[in-house]
Amino acid sequence: MSEWLVLTLAMLGACAVVVVVTLVRHRTAAEDDDPSETPDVIEYMTMWIGVVYAIVLGLAIAGAWEARSAAQDHVQAEAQALHEVSERVRVYPPDVRDRIRADVNAYVGHVVTTEWKSMTDHGRLTPRGTELLDRVRHDVTDFQPKTDFQAQAYQPLVDQVATADQARNARADSTGATMPGVVWFGLLTGAAITIGMVFALQIRRTPRELVLAGLFSATIAFMLFLIWDFDAPYSRGIAATAEPFLALFPHVKG
Repeated sequence: MSEWLVLTLAMLGACAVVVVVTLVRHRTAAEDDDPSETPDVIEYMTMWIGVVYAIVLGLAIAGAWEARSAAQDHVQAEAQALHEVSERVRVYPPDVRDRIRADVNAYVGHVVTTEWKSMTDHGRLTPRGTELLDRVRHDVTDFQPKTDFQAQAYQPLVDQVATADQARNARADSTGATMPGVVWFGLLTGAAITIGMVFALQIRRTPRELVLAGLFSATIAFMLFLIWDFDAPYSRGIAATAEPFLALFPHVKG
């Protein structure tokens, strides 16, 4: 099921619930019921519940988007570090240089094809990716510089491999959902309470009030969808991509 279909069904479902509940309340209301007589305290509570929930929704969306942006930054840092390794190794002997570049390309190719699909489908990295990065690390650290120029390049190369490994670990930590279950419980409960307070205002069955109530509930459904879509940085619609790898290693096909 695509994300757009989920969004459409969620918004239509929220609107349908509001309309159905309003119509049922109108049919079961007493003959002497006057919808215009809503206590001031209910209007006050409805206003504050709406304000508080709007703040919570805003913070949740901001947190989920920040996690998604951080996930993309991890990919960029890893790709850039490996690119630096591939470029700086040019001062090494041809056989060592070619071996390191070949291993870097093998790792990048595995990431943008096999490992990225594993992150998307299963939320985890692959053991093969770890093995390939370890091979790059061993290639770099096991080399013994024979000239001052090679010695000057050695430590920066080791540092870049460490940076790539750190970024890979951060990428692994970002593959799952970022929102704890208790946060989702609060968001869904808050949505139910906020929409429920609309009925406490005793809305009539007029087209204008039904449309406004439906749009209000659909907006909340849309906000919850955004949070859900951002919640898995590598898996859903607006997700982090492997574009940094493809941009810095154009010869590797994703």
